[in-house]
Amino acid sequence: MQELVKHVMVDFVQMSEFSQQPFIIERGDGIRLYDVDGKAYIDGLSGVFVVGTGHNNPAIVNALRDQLEVLSFAPPLHSTNPPALKLARLVLDQVPAHYSVVKFYSGGSEATEGALKMARQFHRQTGHPLKYKIISFYQGYHGGTLGALSATGMPNRRWVFEPLVPGFLHVLPPNLYRPPMGLAPEAWEEACVRQFEEVIQGEHPDTVAAIILEPILMSAGVLVPSPKFFQTLREICDKYNVLLIFDEIITGWGRLGEWFAAEAFGVWPDLLCVGKGMSAGYSPLAGVIVSDKVGQAFWGEPSDNVQFHAGHTYGGNPLSCAAGLANVGYMIEHRVVDNAREVGAYLGEQLRALADRFECIGDVRGKGMLWGVEFVQDRATRASFPASANFGKRVELAARARGLVIRGAPNFITFAPPLVCTREDIDQIVGIVSDSIAYVLDHQS
Repeated sequence: MQELVKHVMVDFVQMSEFSQQPFIIERGDGIRLYDVDGKAYIDGLSGVFVVGTGHNNPAIVNALRDQLEVLSFAPPLHSTNPPALKLARLVLDQVPAHYSVVKFYSGGSEATEGALKMARQFHRQTGHPLKYKIISFYQGYHGGTLGALSATGMPNRRWVFEPLVPGFLHVLPPNLYRPPMGLAPEAWEEACVRQFEEVIQGEHPDTVAAIILEPILMSAGVLVPSPKFFQTLREICDKYNVLLIFDEIITGWGRLGEWFAAEAFGVWPDLLCVGKGMSAGYSPLAGVIVSDKVGQAFWGEPSDNVQFHAGHTYGGNPLSCAAGLANVGYMIEHRVVDNAREVGAYLGEQLRALADRFECIGDVRGKGMLWGVEFVQDRATRASFPASANFGKRVELAARARGLVIRGAPNFITFAPPLVCTREDIDQIVGIVSDSIAYVLDHQS
């Protein structure tokens, strides 16, 4: 099978290197993955923040099998279907009553891109046609389609595709472990949220349509703002008639120990983008949960021409929605979100205990079943290892060799195990990470 790898383009990896020792997953079961050689790995990343209820879950597999025998595709230009309707109702049951519409997509990039389009069209249809600009964070990630990429603030993801869509602006993220200019973390967080107001005023409020952000900035290093940050941001958006969009593709569906980060932080957006954990990866599925404030602007007579002017072939696909129905139903029946909260808190405790053992761990941060560990060369000064040392990536590879899949960056590793993990599973995960850090420290050049 290795000889076939050269015919497949894998995301974000240099294929000449990958093809030398390809990582080929053949099957999954529970919290484990198995490669083509039969080696088992704990899936410490839930695939990629997706498989919350575990691999090969019979409840979801059987639901997909049953739906296959009834209807696998319905024409989205002319119809909807029972699984989509039932899933929309189930989704809305998990959010406050001021949400009443769901727009389904087949992936997170489609959902965030759809929310950006919806924001622009909303303002055009409510008497503010000049509002088109979007503000987001540097280091934030919102997807790979051109509009979502324009909102993304990561230069290594953007620069090869520039110029991107006009009208996208970025501000600095609240990295409370590394506040600049000697500021206290609380002062820096306040400055970060006030940047949005400064940019809105600087661009002119009549031109700014929306703010989009990940409630926890995963790609920026699992940055966790305080509830006060979101309360202030909500006030700013309301003051200037700017829509607030939460990109909860990762943080939604129990990942933080609540159904959504909006619930965890006590602030709800105008548009809530969800995906990944909604179907647990059993079929491509994402969506935008639309508040009444926004949804009413798209409800009119045919002659009004105010319908949402965008769609996708696999949006609301009956197979995907059947998977979502089964997955969310399983989560409710088995109290999966409660487990994520309780076991996620234990994961945080164990990672902090790991920091007591290793001086190279500068910070541990996260919430629920989403945690990050930042490595430093000097804990006192918080000086990072040189990027060439690739410390976090080496820890990732050492962990994989020991049967654990996590995500590594030059000075960081990320954990997002399935929401159904037990404390015993967490002990195994942290034990492997401990051994992997020790190995990398012992083999530094």
